[in-house]
Amino acid sequence: MTDTTPSSADAALLTEVAELIVSALNLEIAPGEIEADAPLYGEGLGLDSIDILEVALVVSKRFGFSLRADNEDNLTIFSSLRSLSDYIAANRTS
Repeated sequence: MTDTTPSSADAALLTEVAELIVSALNLEIAPGEIEADAPLYGEGLGLDSIDILEVALVVSKRFGFSLRADNEDNLTIFSSLRSLSDYIAANRTS
Protein backbone atom coordinates (compact mmCIF):
# COMPACT_ATOMS: atom_id res chain seq x y z
CA MET A 1 0.00 0.00 0.00
CA THR A 2 1.45 3.35 -1.02
CA ASP A 3 0.65 6.63 0.68
CA THR A 4 0.44 9.40 -1.90
CA THR A 5 0.99 12.04 0.79
CA PRO A 6 3.80 10.69 2.98
CA SER A 7 4.07 13.89 5.01
CA SER A 8 0.43 13.80 6.02
CA ALA A 9 -1.22 11.49 8.54
CA ASP A 10 -3.81 9.12 7.14
CA ALA A 11 -7.52 9.47 7.84
CA ALA A 12 -7.51 6.59 10.34
CA LEU A 13 -4.81 8.25 12.45
CA LEU A 14 -6.57 11.63 12.26
CA THR A 15 -9.73 9.97 13.55
CA GLU A 16 -7.88 8.10 16.30
CA VAL A 17 -6.14 11.27 17.52
CA ALA A 18 -9.42 13.23 17.41
CA GLU A 19 -11.04 10.47 19.50
CA LEU A 20 -8.17 10.64 22.01
CA ILE A 21 -8.55 14.42 22.33
CA VAL A 22 -12.33 14.24 22.82
CA SER A 23 -12.01 11.40 25.34
CA ALA A 24 -9.10 12.86 27.31
CA LEU A 25 -10.73 16.28 27.65
CA ASN A 26 -14.35 15.10 27.94
CA LEU A 27 -15.29 17.43 25.10
CA GLU A 28 -18.94 17.68 24.14
CA ILE A 29 -18.31 17.35 20.42
CA ALA A 30 -17.94 14.37 18.13
CA PRO A 31 -14.38 13.55 17.03
CA GLY A 32 -15.48 14.02 13.42
CA GLU A 33 -16.32 17.66 14.17
CA ILE A 34 -12.66 18.52 14.77
CA GLU A 35 -11.38 20.00 11.54
CA ALA A 36 -7.98 18.59 10.60
CA ASP A 37 -6.42 21.97 9.86
CA ALA A 38 -8.25 24.17 12.39
CA PRO A 39 -6.18 25.51 15.28
CA LEU A 40 -6.31 23.50 18.50
CA TYR A 41 -5.62 26.65 20.55
CA GLY A 42 -7.86 29.70 20.76
CA GLU A 43 -10.44 30.27 18.03
CA GLY A 44 -10.22 26.74 16.65
CA LEU A 45 -10.95 23.99 19.15
CA GLY A 46 -10.37 26.42 22.02
CA LEU A 47 -7.85 24.39 24.00
CA ASP A 48 -5.63 26.01 26.61
CA SER A 49 -2.19 25.00 27.88
CA ILE A 50 -3.60 22.62 30.51
CA ASP A 51 -5.68 20.87 27.81
CA ILE A 52 -2.57 20.51 25.66
CA LEU A 53 -0.70 18.92 28.59
CA GLU A 54 -3.54 16.39 28.97
CA VAL A 55 -3.45 15.63 25.25
CA ALA A 56 0.34 15.24 25.35
CA LEU A 57 0.00 12.74 28.20
CA VAL A 58 -2.56 10.51 26.46
CA VAL A 59 -0.68 10.70 23.15
CA SER A 60 2.56 9.72 24.91
CA LYS A 61 0.88 6.74 26.59
CA ARG A 62 -0.97 5.58 23.46
CA PHE A 63 1.82 5.95 20.90
CA GLY A 64 4.88 5.16 23.02
CA PHE A 65 6.93 8.33 22.81
CA SER A 66 7.32 11.40 24.97
CA LEU A 67 6.03 14.86 24.14
CA ARG A 68 8.11 17.17 26.29
CA ALA A 69 6.80 20.47 27.64
CA ASP A 70 10.11 22.16 26.82
CA ASN A 71 10.12 21.11 23.15
CA GLU A 72 10.53 24.28 21.10
CA ASP A 73 8.40 22.72 18.33
CA ASN A 74 5.28 22.33 20.52
CA LEU A 75 3.52 25.34 18.98
CA THR A 76 3.91 23.71 15.59
CA ILE A 77 3.15 20.17 16.79
CA PHE A 78 -0.06 21.23 18.52
CA SER A 79 -1.12 23.82 15.96
CA SER A 80 -3.80 21.53 14.46
CA LEU A 81 -5.12 17.98 14.50
CA ARG A 82 -3.26 17.31 11.25
CA SER A 83 0.09 18.62 12.54
CA LEU A 84 -0.24 16.58 15.74
CA SER A 85 -1.17 13.48 13.76
CA ASP A 86 1.74 14.02 11.36
CA TYR A 87 4.10 14.29 14.33
CA ILE A 88 2.66 11.09 15.82
CA ALA A 89 3.01 9.26 12.49
CA ALA A 90 6.68 10.23 12.31
CA ASN A 91 7.53 9.38 15.94
CA ARG A 92 5.23 6.61 17.15
CA THR A 93 6.64 3.39 18.51
CA SER A 94 3.31 1.61 19.00
